[in-house]
Amino acid sequence: MPTRLAVIADTHLTPTSARDLPASVWNEICRSDLVLHAGDVTTPELLERIASESPVIAVLGNNDVDLGHLPDRWTHRIDGVDIAMVHDSGATKGRESRMRRWFPHADLVVFGHSHAPIDAVGTDGQRLLNPGSPTQRRRQPARTMAVVTVDAGRHSTEIVEV
Repeated sequence: MPTRLAVIADTHLTPTSARDLPASVWNEICRSDLVLHAGDVTTPELLERIASESPVIAVLGNNDVDLGHLPDRWTHRIDGVDIAMVHDSGATKGRESRMRRWFPHADLVVFGHSHAPIDAVGTDGQRLLNPGSPTQRRRQPARTMAVVTVDAGRHSTEIVEV
């Protein structure tokens, strides 16, 4: 049976924020077996709300001052796929080789920070996935998230406009 992952990053929500995750993101969270949040959650309340709908794993982002308990990096094997997650993957130049150095066994590396969605396969076969941001599009044409399906050592990814 495939495992469905909702992948988000850079939500930047606070308890006093007038914004919330879009309804389409909540729908995806509710449909998923696991949520991966690649940092800049900014508030423990959001992680608690997500966890009430689906299990969630998050890494520490540069704006997560109240979430110091989160790890900087996370790795895990899910249905035969080695997945890694970090908030800031560094500069675009050298990213592919840097991610391979940081996560030598990862099939899929999830990262955030730039708010720019990326779904690319490196020359060595490692997939690099930035879901963008579901709340702050910045210079991007749309707010986004990603959906990943893993099953028996294979994975598929999709960037989804929200």
